[in-house]
Amino acid sequence: MNTDVIIIGGGIVGLATALKIKERNAALNVVLLEKEEEVSMHQTGNNSGVIHSSIYYKPGSLKALNCLRGYDMLLKFCDENDIKYELCGKVIVASKESELERLEDLYERGLQNGLSKLKRLTKEEVLELEPNVKAIKGIHVPYTGIVDYGEVSLKIKEVFTSKHGGEVHLNQEVIDIRLDADICHVQTKNKSYTAKLIINTAGLFSDRIASLSFGKHDYRIIPFRGEYYTLSEEKKSLVKNLIYPVPDPDFPFLGVHFTRMINGKVEAGPNAVFSFKREGYKKTSFSFKDTWASFSWPGLQKLMIKHLFMGIGEFYRSYNKFAFTKSLQRLLPDIRSRDLVHGGAGVRAQACDIKGNLIDDFLYLENDKVINVLNSPSPAATASLAIGEAIAEKAMTHFK
Repeated sequence: MNTDVIIIGGGIVGLATALKIKERNAALNVVLLEKEEEVSMHQTGNNSGVIHSSIYYKPGSLKALNCLRGYDMLLKFCDENDIKYELCGKVIVASKESELERLEDLYERGLQNGLSKLKRLTKEEVLELEPNVKAIKGIHVPYTGIVDYGEVSLKIKEVFTSKHGGEVHLNQEVIDIRLDADICHVQTKNKSYTAKLIINTAGLFSDRIASLSFGKHDYRIIPFRGEYYTLSEEKKSLVKNLIYPVPDPDFPFLGVHFTRMINGKVEAGPNAVFSFKREGYKKTSFSFKDTWASFSWPGLQKLMIKHLFMGIGEFYRSYNKFAFTKSLQRLLPDIRSRDLVHGGAGVRAQACDIKGNLIDDFLYLENDKVINVLNSPSPAATASLAIGEAIAEKAMTHFK
């Protein structure tokens, strides 16, 4: 099949990219390839549904810029397509004195990112919003919201295909890419495609797709499984909206927190454990190929040395419900292990460079025929339409 643009990977970033390219240039033929039987079945479909505000991200970074713009674009898209969402706000709390400096840094960072409605909270003001939380101070972030990103993704797919004439081909796992002088060849398990431009938004497999077209590079996707509990019906009233701790600046995860979801449930978590399979949503999930790819990577070896004790702690909490409960009690002292029901899990595609650094920002690898999106962590769902627009802009330079 001949086309202009092939997008590999049908998560929310790939779908948003496909839509924005067609909005930019309706004459281009755009085909999105997804290996599953439906779009958004992995990172997007296992997302907790938080609409992020950009308070965490370094001013001027791709994360901050795309989140700020993507936030407005997401809300507009939801309004135009009758997708339910709620701007319920969240509270970031410091539960001990040693966290106060980092809490203030977050507040200042939020202001630099344009979040003028942030509010510093005293202990008493925190308790007015979240009466059951343990805190000495906090920040109220009224911008934060909740939505179902699976629903958003399916609507983007519908608009892309029905309104703009784009194509989504399911059950098309890419196994080979060959670049000739003026054309790109993409081979799936059951079909051949040619295109002028390839865009790789394959998430958990983006590094392998990049290797097919880009050759050797200095990044590897390391999968981290985030496991959640759900609060019992009797205890979910302990959480009014969203409660977050002050994050550890040395680790690109936000720490266990409480999230009221758009379906009315309240999630507690996640932890962040190394996954022995890239799409491994259970503790028993294992792939020799994926495990070897991770442990043979010099970057992961160096990372393990730097964060050994933290990693051990995450695994301990994964297998010990009482330890997980204890970590949650830092925020809500009244929580007991009997109040927690096993919930779902997601796997985060985290890029790690060869020196052992976890890449904190969005990362692109490009040549004249391929755009590889090699790292698109949270807030990628919130920022997806802005990321898609940025990639579409890159794509347009290939068709001038």
